[in-house]
Parts: sequence; structure tokens; C-alpha cells
Amino acid sequence: MRLRIKFFKHGVLKFIGHLDVMRYFQKAIRRAGIDIAYSTGFSPHQIMSFAAPLGVGLESNGEYMDIEVNTLTNSKELTDSLNKQMVDGIRVLEVKLLPDNAGNAMASVAAACYTITFRKDFQPEFLTKAVVDDFFGQVEIIVTKKTKKSESTFDMKPYIYMCDFDEESKSIRLTVDASSAGNIKPALVVKALYDYKNQAFDEFGLLITREETYTNIGTAEDVQLKPLGFVGSDY
Repeated sequence: MRLRIKFFKHGVLKFIGHLDVMRYFQKAIRRAGIDIAYSTGFSPHQIMSFAAPLGVGLESNGEYMDIEVNTLTNSKELTDSLNKQMVDGIRVLEVKLLPDNAGNAMASVAAACYTITFRKDFQPEFLTKAVVDDFFGQVEIIVTKKTKKSESTFDMKPYIYMCDFDEESKSIRLTVDASSAGNIKPALVVKALYDYKNQAFDEFGLLITREETYTNIGTAEDVQLKPLGFVGSDY
């Protein structure tokens, strides 16, 4: 039986890397007395997978992990048991039972939604809703994507599902492809926005929060995004 767990990660815990978060949950699950399944072989480990590892320095309200268990209690009891083991800055929000045909968390990721604000001395004066609307309204958004091994130029526009600016909070709201094939980083979109207005860009000025992680229940041509927990159910 597979469970999908949603949690948030705030505050100083945004500086904790993915492997440490994984080890943290492994220990929390043992302390909570959850009957988690283990792999077979010489070195058994808990059967656990994370949807989309969060970059260091980012907060999140929508992280997901899947675990496999041998026995079930109920959603609320498991959530409460885990939260008794949580430290400040990390909390389980929901636990859902997955159907047998559900893909694993990582393979299911299609997109992610982010809120981007700015550090005190980095708030751009040029940024308005009209500017963001004009930027997103372009037919193409050509960018250069760099990795450790290569550099490529491509049109990013098809990988951006939503880009908006909130005048009151002075924040950018962004939904982008987060699949293994696309995986657009929010900072890359903001840099393209700065380049569009010929403004100097400093990634240090960004404060990024992942709000939700989505799966696509539609097709490649007709994308229908739903939170990863949508495919599960309470039990």
C-alpha cells in the first residue's frame, strides 16, 4: 500500500538539502512507529520517494513524498503521529492513499507553482503588472539554459503555464513545467523578465516559495494540472 504525504518546509529549514530532508523523514517515520515497508537485499532501506527535490534556499508549501507501508491506520492518525515528530519549520499537511495504478511521486510531476518576492534592497522599480503581462504575452521567450555540462538556447514560452504580478504584494506568481523533460527554474524566468527590460539581474535578490506541485491529468496537448495529492484519497 502506497501513501502520498504532503508537507511544508519554512524558515531556516530552507537551507537543509534534499538528502538531509530524506534522512530526517526516515528517522521521524521510525519514531512515529509507522509500519513502513523496506526494500530487500543486503542493505534494506525504507521505500520512499520524493516528488521534486527542492533547491537549497527555497521555501515550500507543497512538497510531496511517497512511502510504502505494510499496514494502515487512518489518514488523521498517521498525520498526527508524524507531526508529533516534526520540528519547527516542517509539518505534514495531508496523507492520501494512492490507487494501485498511480505513478510514483517523481514520475508524476508535471508542473510547479511559485511565489517570488524580493529582498528589501532588491525590489525592482520597473516591475508592474503591465510589464509582466507584456513579457508573458510575447510569442517567444528565447533564453539560454546552462548546466554543468552544456549550454543551450530554446524557446521557454511553451513551458510557462502562468505568469502574473500582484501589485499589492509586489510578487510574481509563476507556474512552470517541472517535469524531468522540462524543469524550468523560476529564477530563469525572472532573469528573462529582467533581460526583456534591459535590467541588471541578481539572483540573490529573489525570495522563492514553491506553493504547489502538480501532475497533469490531461494530455500533452490539453494540459490539466492538479495537485499531486489529487490522485489519492483519505482512508
